[in-house]
Amino acid sequence: MAFPNLSDIVATTIQNRSGKLADNALKQNALLNWLNERGNVKTFSGGNVILQEIMYNDANTQNAGSYSGYDVIDITPNSPISAAQFDIKQYAAAVTVNGLETLQNANKQQIIDLLDGRVSLAEKQLMNTLSAGVYGDGTGNGGKNLTGLAAAVSTTPTSGTYGGINRATWTFWRNVAFSALTDGGAAASSANIQSYMNRVLLQTIRGADAPDVAVADNNYYRFFLESMQAIQRVTDDKTATSGFAGLSYYGAGKKMQVFCDGGIGGSIPTNRMYFINSDYMFFRPHSERNMVPIGGDRQSVNQDAVVKLIGWAGNLTTSGSQFQAVLGA
Repeated sequence: MAFPNLSDIVATTIQNRSGKLADNALKQNALLNWLNERGNVKTFSGGNVILQEIMYNDANTQNAGSYSGYDVIDITPNSPISAAQFDIKQYAAAVTVNGLETLQNANKQQIIDLLDGRVSLAEKQLMNTLSAGVYGDGTGNGGKNLTGLAAAVSTTPTSGTYGGINRATWTFWRNVAFSALTDGGAAASSANIQSYMNRVLLQTIRGADAPDVAVADNNYYRFFLESMQAIQRVTDDKTATSGFAGLSYYGAGKKMQVFCDGGIGGSIPTNRMYFINSDYMFFRPHSERNMVPIGGDRQSVNQDAVVKLIGWAGNLTTSGSQFQAVLGA
């Protein structure tokens, strides 16, 4: 009996699922799902780093102002920094089939059925790993993990380098950080969570510009939920059908969606709520490495097995750190 070309079947199975996988990866995480709906999942096509143009007002190089008649107009470039730079982070998951399994599933349909389960498992592992990276600081696995919210929206925003820009030097690159104990005077609870949220948001509003989504761990989401239950305020239909636990927040003159991104296996740090202005937050996958099969045939030299990889490359980037905030313990 002729056995099917296992390597080709594995590659085809992964390729046929790539588009759906890339879409599903965004739905594993409340923030990524929100960014996707806002059109802020933007691919890049190459380069040594991901360049993200930044939005800020440097008072030292401000060139906008009034003039009269023939006055000379200041045309000095209005900022010494035009873009932040983010490393390209790579992720992969392996699909493996050994020789015995090939013999036990001798026809093409049996192999495809076997691969469906293997590919599905690899997909879920890859999506969960990426989802966890969204909340990391980029130092995990020797600095190979995503530069996530722990770096983008830091609890210590006056120090450190993010996106190649030193926050100790450039104040515009510092997000808002609010500690419940230090700044609020008491641990967060259902009695004070809305007051703390108001105080955070008032520091991030600039005209109509304001955070439009918040993601919280189980504790802080529960505090907010309990604070709302007395008036039975619930989310709108769009939030309810997004697949995530969410509520509408009205405060500081703005409306914002609040999602729970904790739950089973949640990666958001304990006692943490991130306030995101999604106009300045982006998920940047590489256009040719977005949940696709990578590399050629991988037949083990000293094992009877075939391996195929599903790969992703990119990073989470920010163009305006000063518009983001974090509420912590």
